Amino acid sequence: MIEIEINCDAVQKLLNQAAEGLQNSAPLMAVVAARMRRAVDDNFNAQGRPAWAGIKRPGTILQDSGRLRNSITEQSDADSAVVGTNLAYAPYHQFGTRAYTIRPKNKKRLYWQGARHPARAVSHPGLKARPFLVLTPADEEDLVESVRDYLATVCGLPPE
Repeated sequence: MIEIEINCDAVQKLLNQAAEGLQNSAPLMAVVAARMRRAVDDNFNAQGRPAWAGIKRPGTILQDSGRLRNSITEQSDADSAVVGTNLAYAPYHQFGTRAYTIRPKNKKRLYWQGARHPARAVSHPGLKARPFLVLTPADEEDLVESVRDYLATVCGLPPE
């Protein structure tokens, strides 16, 4: 009988390092959350990727006060990576709204500076969606590269 014996010590060592490094995936999820947060920042810097619908007055879209952009948070644990905001009006910008009617809550009529006369109701045309919590295909590729680099570090390999 012919036997071939292969010494797999190097492969086994690499697999053991990888398994040990991946037992706690919290650091990997932190890398993913940070990369997603950077993508959201890139969306604000570019005023949308693709470009958000314009606004009627001069200014930077979705950044009058900076409150929305500054509310973006990242969270991660061993099982997940999340980027988002808890601002009540954020979904209106992310998804847009249908046309709706504005009626007074505490008075009989609405009035604002510059209005010709008080009104019982005002028709609002709705908001165009300006999705800021999105990843582009390039962002997704960057995420894959970040995970690849992390795994290479965990396994003790040089990054590609």
